[in-house]
Order: sequence, then C-alpha cells, then structure tokens
Amino acid sequence: MASSESSAKVTLAAIAREAGVSMPTVSKVVNGREDVAADTRAKVLTALERTGYKSPLQRKNTAGRRPVVEVVFDTLNSAYGVEVLNGVLEHAAASDVEVLLNITGQQSASKLSLEQRAQRIVDEGRSGMIVVTSAFSSAQLDPFRRRQIPIVVIDPLNPPPGDVVSVGASNWAGGKAATAHLLDLGHRRIAYLGGPEGAECNQARLHGYMAALMANGVPVEERYILSGPFRSENGVAGMKTLLQLEERPTAIFAASDSIALGVLAEARRQKIRIPEDISVVGFDGTYQAEESVPPLTSVSQPLQEMGRAALRFVLRQMRGDALDSRRVELATHLVVRESTAPPA
Repeated sequence: MASSESSAKVTLAAIAREAGVSMPTVSKVVNGREDVAADTRAKVLTALERTGYKSPLQRKNTAGRRPVVEVVFDTLNSAYGVEVLNGVLEHAAASDVEVLLNITGQQSASKLSLEQRAQRIVDEGRSGMIVVTSAFSSAQLDPFRRRQIPIVVIDPLNPPPGDVVSVGASNWAGGKAATAHLLDLGHRRIAYLGGPEGAECNQARLHGYMAALMANGVPVEERYILSGPFRSENGVAGMKTLLQLEERPTAIFAASDSIALGVLAEARRQKIRIPEDISVVGFDGTYQAEESVPPLTSVSQPLQEMGRAALRFVLRQMRGDALDSRRVELATHLVVRESTAPPA
C-alpha cells in the first residue's frame, strides 16, 4: 500500500498535469506562497477543487484531531461581541471543537504580520478562523485565502471578497422597521446616530432609515445624520450635537445598543426625559437593552445564532462540503420597550 506521503505526491502530479503547470508551482499554491501569477493560481485552485485534493491543513484536521477554530475580535468590550462569542462557544461545545480567542487590539507593536499569522494557523493545524466586525480588507484576508484556510466573517466593516463566507442580519429591514415604528408614533424629526460611515452594516441600516422616511413623505435631513464608532461615547457626542440644534429631533434611531446607551446617559446629564422629551431606538437587542433605564426599544439581531452559523460554515468548509451560499443573512425583529412614545 502506498504511503500517505506518496499519495499526496501522486495527487500533486495529477493536479500539475491537469493545470498544465509544474509540480513546484502546484506546491507553491498549496502552501500559500505569493510568488505565483494570479491566472496560474486560479488554474491550480480549479484543479485542486476538481480532484478533491486536501491541503495540509485539511489533512491535519481529518486525522482524528479535535478541530481548533480561532475567533478574532478587534476588541471584546461590548454586549454584541459577548453574545456572538456565546453562540460560537455553544456550538463548539456541541461539536467537540476547541475555540481560541484572539483580540487583535490588545496585541503589541511587535505583533506577527498577517503572512506569519496565516502560516501559524496552518503549522498549528487549526481548522479555520471567524473574524467578527473587523475592518480586514480583501488584501489583508488574502494570506489566509491563499493557504485555503476556511474563513467566515461576521458583520464585516468592509465588503468581503466573493469567495469568503459572511454572516450578518437583515440590517436594511431592521433600520426600516426602527424608523417606521417612530413614524407610526407620530415623529417626523428623527435623527440617525450611525456607526462608522463606510461600514457595510451601518450603510444598510442608514438606507433602511432613509427608505422609511421617504416612504412617508418625510425629507431626509443631513443635520440629523451623524456617524462614529459603535460605542457609547458616540452616543454621548451625538446627543450633545443634536441638542444644540435650533430644531431638535423628537426621536433618535441609534445604530447600536451601545450608541443608544450613550444617548441615554447624556440625556440624564442634560435632564432630558426619555421618552417624554425624546424617544430612542437601539439596534442589536442585547441584554443591555433590557436592563437600561428606561428599557430600550431595539432592533434585535440573532447574535448567538450568528455565532453558531459562523462556526457551522467553518466546519463545513473544513470538511470540503459544497456551500449553497456564501452570504448568510438572518432576520431581525423590533422589540418595543419603554424608550419610545408619541412626541410631546
């Protein structure tokens, strides 16, 4: 019987013949080397897929080892991140998968390059990577893709490449539902305190907000649209700006619960009553929305299910399963609590 090593060599030779390239070129592609022309790489990857060849990473993961998945956050200081992580951990426990947490914002200036991090994942035999709300660009994801490391991104700030699986929620529909709720209460001066201006999820929520206003014949006013990070300090700063307007909004739609909590905190300092003076809607549906004072009306995202779905897709890619779609969008729904009421 041929050894696994000789089988791999025969497979590489077959792939080289099918792609019309040399075996060293195939080896470079399999090992994620950069010094291969893009069209040549595409031919080899197509041949690899047709033959069902397993990369070194996949062979390590199918050799009876417990899969290890790295979950990457820029920071983990919000209820949003905790809820997503809980979903990943729940599915990991049920699937006998080990989770390695990586907080990139806490790394020092001497942190590994992306090429080194990608190679370390291969060398240590990890099954794949889940990236949460990161600003990774296509170029930054490329070292992982070249090594055929299964990747899933959750709520990416930048649109991911077409071959990378992404998991998110129906942000446009959620933004529209939040704004429609305020319009139904009788509000017409509705502000939008958004997240990072270029973030894909923020753009979708903003467009949902604008669609609801236009559908009701309410003009979209730039003075009522502000952007910033998905953090409470953005809500504080945004609230201060809006209160300085001659014609203040009667309602605020915040693009995250964290931003909304900043709005509530600044309202207390300014002795603004919520919802009697200004109504507030958040987005995420975290436990913080239930525990705030007053309890926050919020668009609820299935955050734990997003985490579970991300891990499922990493494991499916690891096994080489065919994927029906590379974009997973889960439904949102509005939860009405005590922070919204008709305008005074």
